[in-house]
Amino acid sequence: MLSLSLLEPFITGFLLGASLIIAIGSQNAFVLRLGLQRQHVFPVALVCALSDALLILAGVAGMGALVKQHAGILDIITWGGFVFLAIYGLQAFLRALKKEQMSSAKDERMSLRKALLTVLAFTYLNPHVYLDTVVLVGGLSAQWQGMDKSAFTIGAILSSFAWFFALGYGARILTPLFEKPIAWRVLDLMIGTIMWLIAYSLIKDVVFP
Repeated sequence: MLSLSLLEPFITGFLLGASLIIAIGSQNAFVLRLGLQRQHVFPVALVCALSDALLILAGVAGMGALVKQHAGILDIITWGGFVFLAIYGLQAFLRALKKEQMSSAKDERMSLRKALLTVLAFTYLNPHVYLDTVVLVGGLSAQWQGMDKSAFTIGAILSSFAWFFALGYGARILTPLFEKPIAWRVLDLMIGTIMWLIAYSLIKDVVFP
């Protein structure tokens, strides 16, 4: 059980990871579609979550060492993270204004091999995944030290596991809901709000010392 002192970095990591991963994109759309069809949900969700975990750990290890050698990098990362999250949040709010909905039409069944190769392509051929996990999450982890950094990292990784398995296995339950555009708007409003709250938390001590 996490001590109270570790809750802040753990929750920050979890919310940051969730905010970055929940944004609707090709990877999430693919997992959702397989979930709606009840095809290969467990292996596909596991591959997605493990891929995120690998990239987050690489980012935390690499960026942490870099920041220790160059202290000024932390300020650059912090303000860069603020700008990135602010823009990402704005994009989520803009998506919430659009009248779009995702089709849940059934496709022909897909083999496990094809499903895994497809989701790996969605994951590793997307340049944003490296910006989100390796650069942003890894870089922002540098503001934590010791057990706090571990709690932050675990929170970010667990958010990926929670999201992908919830998306895959919860898809059938949510089918009627997410055929309505309002559901996607509410989700994007939540994403935008979380993004901006985290962006504010990064610079609050600088702007309001």
